[in-house]
Amino acid sequence: MALGALAEAIRFLTALPLPGRSSGDPRQLAAAVSAFPAVGLLIGGTGMVAGMLAQWLWGAPLHAVAVVLCWALVTFGLHLDGVADTCDALFSWRSRERKLEIMRDSRIGTMGAVGLVAVLLLKIGALISLGDGWWLGALVAPAWGRWAATHGIFWFPTAREEGVGTSFQSLVRGRHYALGTLLVLGLTAGVGWLPGLLAGCAVIPAAHLAARRMTRSLGGLTGDTYGLLSELGETVALLFLVALHRHPQLLSTIAAGTSPWLSPWFSPWLSPWLSPWGS
Repeated sequence: MALGALAEAIRFLTALPLPGRSSGDPRQLAAAVSAFPAVGLLIGGTGMVAGMLAQWLWGAPLHAVAVVLCWALVTFGLHLDGVADTCDALFSWRSRERKLEIMRDSRIGTMGAVGLVAVLLLKIGALISLGDGWWLGALVAPAWGRWAATHGIFWFPTAREEGVGTSFQSLVRGRHYALGTLLVLGLTAGVGWLPGLLAGCAVIPAAHLAARRMTRSLGGLTGDTYGLLSELGETVALLFLVALHRHPQLLSTIAAGTSPWLSPWFSPWLSPWLSPWGS
């Protein structure tokens, strides 16, 4: 992954101060897609720092609020705006053309507000439920969330003939997607080992099914739906980690069930990682 692609992805996805400005070149934006998971980890790191500071100052559960608020500020709230716009459109039960018009409307309707509140509450509640392991969720979830957007960009068509998504989506190649996928697997395994890696078991099908459903309804995806996929990936990853935290036996069950003949190898490696996820 080139540093130029990483810098372009940071400028495109976040409000983090970085010298220079986004070029707006579709080819550079397409290359930057491969770096989306790395930017997700960076977003997660800022949220983790904010959470640790809030936990020191005020304790739980305000640390979870600080994490989610930091994520929103670092991304300009663009992904959350995508959630609101997409929910308003999808649940309007109008024609495809009318749904796309609704997504352009800056006003938030009832279903948009419901979707926005649901995402925020689920993420805050999940971080609280993770207990002392909340830091892992804060790091891993944004990385998987940005990978979910990458998945939608590569595998599904665009709904419009113009727009930010359309300008570079057709230029995204298999190598960009493959590199982004390898990156999210490596990063999440590096910071969270098996729990962080297995979060993808929930995010991958959730992102694909959601993107397919939106494509059927809208005729393709847009910048707003990419934002929804990012938020969906974050939320699903956090909820999956909560399930592992509450039921740590699932970790060994998944590992053994994936390849029973490898279970003797898994047991010694899993035991050190199970205790932090016990109730």
